[in-house]
Amino acid sequence: VQLQASGGGLVQPGGSLRLSCAASESIARFNYMGWYRQAPGKVRELVATIISGLGTNYADSVKGRFAISRDNAKNTLYLQMSRLKPEDTAVYYCNAQYYNEDYWGKGTQVTVSS
Repeated sequence: VQLQASGGGLVQPGGSLRLSCAASESIARFNYMGWYRQAPGKVRELVATIISGLGTNYADSVKGRFAISRDNAKNTLYLQMSRLKPEDTAVYYCNAQYYNEDYWGKGTQVTVSS
């Protein structure tokens, strides 16, 4: 399975972006999907997850501002980001897991700056 993240870019503080992660095949079996990010000089961190039967979960730093969703019909995972802050600047990666399957997208750069 190949995952392609897109939708990143340069946005001013307070702005919004929607990231998409398109899969090369059906994502229906992936009971765990998530978004991670890595800022320069920092370790990769969890941003949000969507888990079948359990719902969504968010890092404290993005709660109330970001929303993760998935559309199985379109084989796509989304991350709606609002009220962006400079500290949200990072490369964002999507992840899909099912038992011993673990797939990562190549990442999309998000830069929040005035």
